Amino acid sequence: MQYPFIEVDIKKIKHNAKVVTDICKKHGVNPVGVTKVSSGSIELAQAMIDGGIDTLGDSKLDNLEKFKDLPAKKMLLRLPAISEAKRLVEFADISLNSELKTIEAISKEAVKLGKTHEIVLMIDVGDLREGIFYENKDTIMETVDHILRLEGVKLVGIGTNLTCYGAIIPSKENVGQLVDIKKEIEEKFNIELELISGGNSSSLCLIQHEELPEGVNQMRLGTSIILGLVEVTWTMIPDTYNDAFKLKAEIVEIQEKPSMPIGEVAMDAFRNVPTFEDKGMMKRAICAIGKQDCDPQFMLPDDENICILGSSSDHLILDITNSDRDYEIGDILSFTLDYVAILRCMTSPYVERVYI
Repeated sequence: MQYPFIEVDIKKIKHNAKVVTDICKKHGVNPVGVTKVSSGSIELAQAMIDGGIDTLGDSKLDNLEKFKDLPAKKMLLRLPAISEAKRLVEFADISLNSELKTIEAISKEAVKLGKTHEIVLMIDVGDLREGIFYENKDTIMETVDHILRLEGVKLVGIGTNLTCYGAIIPSKENVGQLVDIKKEIEEKFNIELELISGGNSSSLCLIQHEELPEGVNQMRLGTSIILGLVEVTWTMIPDTYNDAFKLKAEIVEIQEKPSMPIGEVAMDAFRNVPTFEDKGMMKRAICAIGKQDCDPQFMLPDDENICILGSSSDHLILDITNSDRDYEIGDILSFTLDYVAILRCMTSPYVERVYI
């Protein structure tokens, strides 16, 4: 076996997807399974489908292209670029948009390909990432009017994003703005919009607190399926797993060393000035992986008596002094990963994937 590798328990992903899907459906919400953490893993995408997901969402068209033969609708989560309009229409059924110029380009490509591409118009309700600002009602209505005149595209709904940039908590008030705007659009243009896409895994807190505005019928969920977590409250969804992903890394050095570096401290390779606590002599181990391929701030050793001290690009430095196990060179350590570390490991070409 080649190390390091990330071990993905497909059964746990399928189970989490089913639990989350069942919760959402009870509240009239259709979950989009967000796969972007997996760097286009067909195995993970299929596990979500097997768990009840009928729409896959990703931020990369390259990943959606990999999913082209999977039996699910495909959604591009990141605002599309004009330069990729043709590929968007080829490999995505629906996308989140805010710019008319881009939607016009999508329209032209859809007409050429004889397709109808679905548009979710993004509304910014305060997080200040993508979308037309919710107070700019004239701009929203003008944009809707223009979309409705275009061929090859269909306005299916409106959506928003929260917590990813401004860390704004979803609430009955801010997500509720979408319900009001949808009603205004429908009344003004005498149409019926199919969906309100009410955010990502952080919006599950609205279901958790029984504050989901009536009419919100879609959420784009990644963390809640991958880790069984409700963002914002950071609580576990009952009967889900948070350990479907494990990093396995090999020990390449074990040495007794001081806990404090010796000499004048400067910036490290990542332009941080590290601080250290004097704990005397320490039994230290190094694993052959570093910040290029994982994120030590978002991972924990499965051996609870091991502490991550830090890392460089390719070396993970550990305190194994208090471990009950007598580790040797070549031994393998296992780490449970949080979302950021999963993203880094799954994206790295230097970390193998093993599905169980």
